[in-house]
Amino acid sequence: MNKIVIFFSHAGDNYAVGNIEVGNTKIVADYISELTGADQYEIVTHKYDGMAYNPLIKLAQEEANAGELPPYEGQAPDLSQYDTVFIGGPVWWGTYPQVMFTLFKDIDLAGKTVVPFTTHEGSGLANCVSDVKKAFPQATVTGAFSIYGHEVRSGKAKVEKWINSVVK
Repeated sequence: MNKIVIFFSHAGDNYAVGNIEVGNTKIVADYISELTGADQYEIVTHKYDGMAYNPLIKLAQEEANAGELPPYEGQAPDLSQYDTVFIGGPVWWGTYPQVMFTLFKDIDLAGKTVVPFTTHEGSGLANCVSDVKKAFPQATVTGAFSIYGHEVRSGKAKVEKWINSVVK
């Protein structure tokens, strides 16, 4: 089975871990790829670059409330060769960052196994699983996972345990 990890990760000023060069979700995505051989597609936007944490969360709340779909760079990936799609991001205001929903409108995951994951500081999976199910009603959504952002740098074993329970 061919696998891909689609994710958005925010470097810079983050809650609980401070100013980081590599975002928490990117670290988890790298663990998944290392453990499963999955390809990666990183959702990139420069809209949030250099923002301090408090202005960022205020903007994230405004985007979520307005249903804004910020643009991402490049083109959506061709997912025709993949059976399993891991989808990950931080939890911002109860779900994934809005830029992820922009990409969701541009991809089709019908018939695929979709595995959501999040990094957070207390929100767990929040509404991410139900939002993925809503965005991709013809996909099989299973095996969701969440990890605290402040745990990811020392949390590879947690990710590995989860992967071993999800990927047969």
